[in-house]
Amino acid sequence: MVTGASRSLRAAVLAAIALALPGCSLFRGESGGPGQVGTASWYGPGLHGGRTASGERFDRNQLTAAHPSLPLGTRARVTNLENGRSVVVRINDRGPTARGRVLDVSYAAARELGMLRRGTARVRIEVLDGPAPSARTGRARLRGRARSADR
Repeated sequence: MVTGASRSLRAAVLAAIALALPGCSLFRGESGGPGQVGTASWYGPGLHGGRTASGERFDRNQLTAAHPSLPLGTRARVTNLENGRSVVVRINDRGPTARGRVLDVSYAAARELGMLRRGTARVRIEVLDGPAPSARTGRARLRGRARSADR
């Protein structure tokens, strides 16, 4: 049985969510399109070859990026709002760690965006598609099937 108090609580929670979503940067469009807008920076050379959150080695010559919440493997178009240049990156790491930043991009992506010299740029991030199944995940599934077939 639903009481008046639980209905009121449910209504309050739904109202809070509805009020919070328009203020969330992922739900707000700026400068002509949907997507997240903010400051991006690029990874320094000292991280080349290190492990990313996805488990792969960071390669500064690949078009990749670090984002705090997009699923690993997501492809996104990043547009430099200062010069209009854009690039498609794959999210393979978590970050950025610098306060006020929404994205860290690889050297290759920064070069395409024209932000190497300055180090940061105001960008729009638009999600193109969700994560693709990784080779590691695919192999694990196949091994699991082989084991169950052997039983």
